[in-house]
Amino acid sequence: MSLYADVPALRTRQVLGDLLVLLWVLLWVGIGKAVHEQVSRLAAPGRTIEDAGRSLEDGLRSAGREVARTPLVGDDLQVPFEGAGDAAASLAAAGTAVQDGVARAALLTALAVAAWPIVLVLGGWVVHRWRQARRLAVGRRLVATPAGRDLLALRTLAHAPLRSLTDEDVAGWRRADPDAVARLAARGARDLGVRAVSPPR
Repeated sequence: MSLYADVPALRTRQVLGDLLVLLWVLLWVGIGKAVHEQVSRLAAPGRTIEDAGRSLEDGLRSAGREVARTPLVGDDLQVPFEGAGDAAASLAAAGTAVQDGVARAALLTALAVAAWPIVLVLGGWVVHRWRQARRLAVGRRLVATPAGRDLLALRTLAHAPLRSLTDEDVAGWRRADPDAVARLAARGARDLGVRAVSPPR
């Protein structure tokens, strides 16, 4: 199934429309990324807390190991340092939790800002282009057979503005004049975006 019409004017509009929708999507992806980066900056205190907690934990545990070497009372002296090291590890974990929370918030905020304009426009455009592709496929099938061309001619008579039709168009169709039918079918084909049918010679 072809996505683009045979008629140059319609094909140009389709290509331009596709490009505009692509630019729209890229614009909102960029906006979403910018929002994500801004919200992610709120994780900086969490990183500071985590780094401080890790550093403090390493220092306290290292000091505990040194104190443990003290003869007789080393094990007893190590216990407070281990407890303080556990507290520092909890502090580091709290910093990690803050970062995780900010990361989730940044993702959700970026999606809330960017997703709905993308889904709204892209969804509508996809439906529109799918309908156009179906019309093109139907038009190409009709153009390929004499009966299909007759149907295109009839469709033109039924849907064309009355002021655009001539008495000769109507009379020629009623007489089954091949030239009149071919002209009407060609017009119907162009309306569907399909390459015009050449009238018989």
